[in-house]
Amino acid sequence: MSENYINVNHENLEEEHLCCAIADKKHQNGIHNKKAWLNERFKEGHVFRKLDARGKVFIEYSPLETAWVPITGNNYIYIYCLWVSGSFKGKGHGKNLLEYCIDDAKSKGKSGICILSSKKKKPFLSDKKFLLQYGFEVVDKAGEEYELLALSFDGTKPHINDNAKKMSIESEKLTIYYGIQCPYIPNCLEQVENYCKDNDIPYDTIPVDTLEKAKNVTSIFNNWAVFYKGKFETVHLLNEGYLKKLLQLKG
Repeated sequence: MSENYINVNHENLEEEHLCCAIADKKHQNGIHNKKAWLNERFKEGHVFRKLDARGKVFIEYSPLETAWVPITGNNYIYIYCLWVSGSFKGKGHGKNLLEYCIDDAKSKGKSGICILSSKKKKPFLSDKKFLLQYGFEVVDKAGEEYELLALSFDGTKPHINDNAKKMSIESEKLTIYYGIQCPYIPNCLEQVENYCKDNDIPYDTIPVDTLEKAKNVTSIFNNWAVFYKGKFETVHLLNEGYLKKLLQLKG
């Protein structure tokens, strides 16, 4: 098995696959959007590092100042995603990728690294237990479940913006705030919209398509945030099946 890793950049962006959506036709629009988004982010110091293999093994991070999340901190790195799946698990890839990020942050004179996680393991968020092994600690919270973890090199700490701690909106409709940096999002939106139209469910989908909008979302947000009846529900991407369960659970 390959132990070589590749940093995706301006030069190789078009020829390299994006691990989280490999050659799946229903995600081609999402892949196009993701690559366009990445092309703009690289100039800001954004890093997308992946295993040189046909698998979902990668880490993605950027300077916190330009990270599309409602989190603030001085001179920090923010990890969007650290993902190792399937047969690649248990091979040390998570360790290798995280340690690369830590070394990279230190070499750039950063104050630390932060990442969104949760008290109990949730899909689409990195595992808190794994991060704690490397010295990350909980530095802020939003709601009862979501936590900001940080590995500080100089004693400073980032924080979740006050607006994101509201975890609520005025609208009672099913409302989804979504970014453009995840290849799965366009297909998820299509499934949600079709189901809601077929079942006469009021809904809003709100694009978070600028850094300013991302910093001012009124909930935890990594690229997706779902509200229902005015309350924040999840960062879990919704397909038709998961949406049905959510609506049934909430009545």
